Amino acid sequence: MSRAANAKPVVLVPACTRQIGEHPFHIAGKKYIEAVRLAGCLPVVVPNGAPQELDDWLAIADGVFLTGSPSNVHPSHFGEAVHNPALPLDADRDALTLELIPRALRMGLPLFAICRGFQETNVALGGSLHQAVQEQPGLADHRDPDGEPPEIAYGERHEVNIVPGGRLAALLGRDRIRVNSLHGQGVNELALGLRVEATAPDGLVEAFSVEASPSFSMCVQWHPEWRAEHNPVSMALLTAFGQACEDYRDRIREPRHDFKRDPDT
Repeated sequence: MSRAANAKPVVLVPACTRQIGEHPFHIAGKKYIEAVRLAGCLPVVVPNGAPQELDDWLAIADGVFLTGSPSNVHPSHFGEAVHNPALPLDADRDALTLELIPRALRMGLPLFAICRGFQETNVALGGSLHQAVQEQPGLADHRDPDGEPPEIAYGERHEVNIVPGGRLAALLGRDRIRVNSLHGQGVNELALGLRVEATAPDGLVEAFSVEASPSFSMCVQWHPEWRAEHNPVSMALLTAFGQACEDYRDRIREPRHDFKRDPDT
């Protein structure tokens, strides 16, 4: 059954797997769900572990929103061993997103990726990651301070330099912004077909887009979802993503027909 063309765009939000007590749960952070709503879209949390369902999920999608997470992409996906076994991994999310990302991009679906989503997009397309940015010569420590409340942890930490002439520059109309920073991993080798849109002062990639994507495809290392409604940069990103999802919906979905009884029949 076709969805009405004027329904809210449906955005897939792949879930993380988390053990709570003795049971595994599929979860997605509330702040990400609310960010999708701020974009004017309908968030749908996608459980992992059933790859045969991917066609069905993509068939109803007008966009994909990849969240941050405490977990990291397993380094085996870019040819490395685990550097720090104490850090959490999520093999089930890897299995879903690393297949979902290239397929969604081939379909022309809008993509907005944050933190882990930024990292897994690079890996899904053939790139690699620094597993410990703070240990790399010349790179700063981008992790959030230990033990601080969210209001401090998600506070602005450093400037981001926006690449002139890029999609992010066109969207924001700025050459630099200030962002939060809560990540221990980061881009090492950028995948082919990705364009750097912004960098941190130490040169670490902070945003990239997919060059061949006909739609919105912005991936950022920071957390624009945090109190997004109070942040003009975050709202500009979410508004652009939401508009791209609407545009995709309008191209793909059949218009709704309101059939009325012919008075002469």
